[in-house]
Amino acid sequence: MKSKSLFPLLIFFIITGIGIVLARSIYTSTTLVPSSIIAASAFVIALIISAAIKIADPWDKAVVLRLGHFKSLKGPGLFFIVPVIDTIPYWIDTRVITTSFKAEKTLTKDTVPVDVDAVLFWKVMNPQKAALEVADYLSAISWAAQTALRDVIGKTMLSDMLEGRDKISSILQTIIDERTEPWGIHVNSVEVKDVLIPPALENAMSMQAQAERERQARVILGDSEKQVAEKFGEAALTYANNPVALHLRAMNMLYEGLKQNSTIVIVPSSAVDTMQLGNVTGLTALSMGIGQEKANE
Repeated sequence: MKSKSLFPLLIFFIITGIGIVLARSIYTSTTLVPSSIIAASAFVIALIISAAIKIADPWDKAVVLRLGHFKSLKGPGLFFIVPVIDTIPYWIDTRVITTSFKAEKTLTKDTVPVDVDAVLFWKVMNPQKAALEVADYLSAISWAAQTALRDVIGKTMLSDMLEGRDKISSILQTIIDERTEPWGIHVNSVEVKDVLIPPALENAMSMQAQAERERQARVILGDSEKQVAEKFGEAALTYANNPVALHLRAMNMLYEGLKQNSTIVIVPSSAVDTMQLGNVTGLTALSMGIGQEKANE
């Protein structure tokens, strides 16, 4: 973009003003023609000098053509050209520029339509090539980015695209940089912002993920039951070889059950005989004793 400095306009008014002052200082009825010539000459000189003065911003490079041939790059700062003979068709911005691009309804390798949004960060490294090798480098790099994105999407599975955005960004950067290098443009990076898939497919993937989590939960629960069963088997072997331990464990379990929950417990007769509680009478006495203990508390 061309600089909008007012400095050339200021020079124009200063030179024109000086010419008018000189013309008025020598103006008489006999010197009308010379004074007019001085004023006209000052106007022409001011016009030429103001047209020759150019100022470029710190990030701009001016492409100067002389009679249709490339002459030089000017800027930043103040510089001069030859009016009429020299022209400046392009002011090249050498800062890092961001360009958004997208691919809509593009099929992936597994034939899934997706919408992908991305951002391109690039910079003009050679203003001469950017001005002379391509008609409109801004549009050219935008189209190059879009076509590269479509090519990458068509060669990538949907799962890889959703999980490996960094990899896709790196591939895009390489492809676009190769295409734009002849134009004097360097691609710094490419960032894939979003990947949109059809709502129906999104719901199906959500159900699939939920089913997978449920499957993993059931597997974990089954492994837990297996471990518990193994521990019960080890405990059974221990109690089989030690009847006294089994008797004490049964007494403890019965006592805890009666103490915490209720005063009525259904216990197999074989277990009662093993614990030697005197059948129903002993069990009833134990229950009444625990109930009396709760009442006292």
